[in-house]
Amino acid sequence: MYIPAHFAADGDLDKIAAFVDRAGSADLVTFDGTKPVATLLPVIWERPERPEAGYGRLLGHVALNNPQWSTAKPGAKALAIVDGPQAYVSPSWYQSTKEHGRTVPTWNYVSVHFTGEVTFRKDPEWLRDVVTRLTEKYEDGRPGRWWVSDAPEKFIAGQLRAIVGMELVIEQVEAKEKLSQNRPEQDRSNVIAALREEAEPQAREIAGLMMTREAQDGSAGTELARITSE
Repeated sequence: MYIPAHFAADGDLDKIAAFVDRAGSADLVTFDGTKPVATLLPVIWERPERPEAGYGRLLGHVALNNPQWSTAKPGAKALAIVDGPQAYVSPSWYQSTKEHGRTVPTWNYVSVHFTGEVTFRKDPEWLRDVVTRLTEKYEDGRPGRWWVSDAPEKFIAGQLRAIVGMELVIEQVEAKEKLSQNRPEQDRSNVIAALREEAEPQAREIAGLMMTREAQDGSAGTELARITSE
């Protein structure tokens, strides 16, 4: 991922993990020998208890009929992209536009990229564990919630045969927050105010993220958030 220093996210893995957990899904990108292919799938970021043990694994599953799992070479590297809210930013909102006019539109967003070796698995017990954990994540706390055990065992067994597990051992985590950090303070304030008035919910989410970042660091400069195990 291209990450200019001023758009680097906070390097705190706990904060990045909280973002990934909220997003809940990732676009898994692999190479089939002729072209890149991608599938959006719900994921669990399984993190080790000790930071020195690495970044852990991304777990999920794809349909058996999805050719992606069979076209990725064993031991191949994959990219998993987790996107957050995003929004258009108009130069008409900038004070700088009124002062000198040397401004252009842009796009604010938050994104995390995971890179690592991917393995596709068919073991029924492994698949059952991942499916159960994903279900627990989204059913927990719901009134009248659904349990995997609510469905007939033969039916669940058949469903498990129709999917293939995905395990990505994370070697690199890259996090980016493009939230107008490169703009003057007045421009940023104007963007926040304008985004809060937009009808699109994601625009208001971006405004909230910008406000949070302003409150946390009070400046546009940050360290480059490229976290690798190398």
